[in-house]
Amino acid sequence: MYPSIRTLTFDCTGDPYDLGLFWSALLGRPLADDDKPGDPEAVLADPAGGPTLLFVRVPEGKSAKNRVHLDLTPHGRTRDEEVARARSLGAVLVADRVRPDGSGWTVLADPEGNEFCVERGELG
Repeated sequence: MYPSIRTLTFDCTGDPYDLGLFWSALLGRPLADDDKPGDPEAVLADPAGGPTLLFVRVPEGKSAKNRVHLDLTPHGRTRDEEVARARSLGAVLVADRVRPDGSGWTVLADPEGNEFCVERGELG
């Protein structure tokens, strides 16, 4: 028997609720009913049974590049449309790794600086 991934935890120096709202809007997952602004943590469960996203307040800020990050595949949108949507929610462009043939990915950061990538989806 092997372990399963239950939770992916994001450290943040700001309000975990606010960071949770960003990821809630980006992923279409609701925050837990008992999460409130100012709480020390916020939770996004996956209705499909995948890992929970946990946002926890920590005293120290991010000091280096993420060693682990999420790769997102858009559904019903192109990569460019998904990147634009993420940026409209507060994500920041870190690097464009899209190749001339359309392969590759775009690196973004959430409002706390946690990096994630948007890959090409079925629409391009």
